[in-house]
Amino acid sequence: MKLVVATHNEGKLVEIRRILEERLGERAAQVELVSAGSLGLPDPVEDGVTFQENALLKARDVARRTGLPAVADDSGLIVDVMGNAPGILSARWAGHHGDDAANNALLLAQIEDIPDAKRTARFRCAAALVVPQANGAKAIGEEIVKTGEMPGMIIRAPRGEHGFGYDPLFVPDDQPAGREGDPLTSAEMSPAEKNAISHRGKALRALVPAIEQLLD
Repeated sequence: MKLVVATHNEGKLVEIRRILEERLGERAAQVELVSAGSLGLPDPVEDGVTFQENALLKARDVARRTGLPAVADDSGLIVDVMGNAPGILSARWAGHHGDDAANNALLLAQIEDIPDAKRTARFRCAAALVVPQANGAKAIGEEIVKTGEMPGMIIRAPRGEHGFGYDPLFVPDDQPAGREGDPLTSAEMSPAEKNAISHRGKALRALVPAIEQLLD
């Protein structure tokens, strides 16, 4: 079965492949993952107002264009004291999409006076599976959305060189087993350590049973 991942980031295919192998074992080999980018598909306008809406519109766009099952995700940071902001605006919080340094600096300035104990936050991800109708039709037949969260705290200065976005400011509640000393930010964790607890990983794992059903 060919499954299209609505992304231009080939690294996401590696993560999804690992999750499929972890959950499905030998059956994972029956799923051929391809990216929307490798098929030359454009990125749709993400004009939803929730993570769920944006994940669905991306997966629907790919499913309609290809006639194949499609997976998409959308995620961002939610800071409790800011009323769930930056939320869906996380990647462009400072005004320009993908300016991580500016986004981090603005967020730190906005919560500068907030006590450490009140700087709770969470990364949230919605992952969508959209399946066209049978026989290669491009009309939508089934839609499934799952969510995952990674709770933690926002620290006062960035730490770490890995990851992206707000990772240098975010200390997950879940930490690598057996670690001593100060808790790690997401940017100080290895990719494997972060993926094991990440919001995206949780949402994608929750989709696996529906993907397995497609194999049947």
